[in-house]
Amino acid sequence: MRFGISTHLFHGERLDRDHLVEVAAHGFDAIELFATRSHFDYHDEAAIDSLAEWLADTRLRLHAIHAPTTESYVDGTWGPPFSTAWSVAEGRTRAIEEAAVALNIARRVETGFLVVHLGTPKSYAPDRDNDPRAAARSVTELHALTSPLGLQLALEVIPNALSTATALVDLLDKEADRAGHGVCLDVGHAFLAGDVTEEIETASGYLVTTHLHDNLGVTDQHLVPFEGGVDWPAAMMTMQKVGYDGMLMLEVAGGADWRDVLKRAARARTKLERLCEG
Repeated sequence: MRFGISTHLFHGERLDRDHLVEVAAHGFDAIELFATRSHFDYHDEAAIDSLAEWLADTRLRLHAIHAPTTESYVDGTWGPPFSTAWSVAEGRTRAIEEAAVALNIARRVETGFLVVHLGTPKSYAPDRDNDPRAAARSVTELHALTSPLGLQLALEVIPNALSTATALVDLLDKEADRAGHGVCLDVGHAFLAGDVTEEIETASGYLVTTHLHDNLGVTDQHLVPFEGGVDWPAAMMTMQKVGYDGMLMLEVAGGADWRDVLKRAARARTKLERLCEG
């Protein structure tokens, strides 16, 4: 298995070449770009060209683009959310439009996935959000954007009723064109939902990519694996059991101490590698 790390690690900073140099120096193969304009301005063609240069310089691969979930993230404060499942048409359309702009990255840099949230986590979902009909419409519209680019649309397991592994599989089973769709199994989010191994097994037929992070079972902390309550030996064993051999993408929170978190993430990767080998 290959290991990457999301730029969620330094989401509060403007992405630059030095961030990717540090990632490569710690032995990761790839990144997932967390597309928030305050972190990386995907509206700016020059910024995308710079990203392509940084990736070439560091020999990192862009595994996936994470579709925008918010307008901004500044000083630890999230801006207004973008929701693909808002029943208010104007709000849902804005989320799709921002995802479409973020896909300009894929026109200049080779990548394989667009990772998408359906709606927002239930703990802070605004009124009229997480509407199943709006979510289904967004899946159709997003697939129409990703398919011509040769990307897979990866729907992420997040803490809301639309986005459990069971709900996502049920939704994808109803799609007329199932090619190009899949599930991003987020282990930390699955742990908040209950049974990680059950979520992996449920998603196995559509499992195309992952997010690995930890928490204490109460809030979405995005801790380094092995620093929370997830049973990682069981999770990795189940991944192997269902035949998943794709990217293992760490999505941890770094903040001001992101360099120390990156070191701990690299040590966690070594432990995960041993579990995969065993």
